[in-house]
Amino acid sequence: MTNEPDTIRVFIPLTFKKRNGRPKILPPDNVERLAERRQDPHVLRAIGRAWAWRRRLESGEVSTLAEIAKSEKVSEQFVGRHIRLAYLAPDVLQSLVLQRYACKVSLDDLLRAVNKPWIRQKEVL
Repeated sequence: MTNEPDTIRVFIPLTFKKRNGRPKILPPDNVERLAERRQDPHVLRAIGRAWAWRRRLESGEVSTLAEIAKSEKVSEQFVGRHIRLAYLAPDVLQSLVLQRYACKVSLDDLLRAVNKPWIRQKEVL
């Protein structure tokens, strides 16, 4: 029998940083950060909301944008502008939602790109 301990200690150098008043653990510098792969949550939320509104219209749950605006407690113009995100090109949606490529596209950029043909929407990314 040996007198070696049964416990193994692993040291992982982590640093703590306060973000929005809460502590956040930061990984070592040599680890790939997932933050570079994440999409802006505002963009993802807007796309999700637009698809939900589109489904409500297509299912007949609501019949006008005014009904959606009233139920969501937002203006009809807001709904009209943002529902267009449900009609983005499929490859743009795939890049933003499924693959979540990090890009510098803002919600305003997407709202402007929605008016372009699908072939030109990818230029925004």
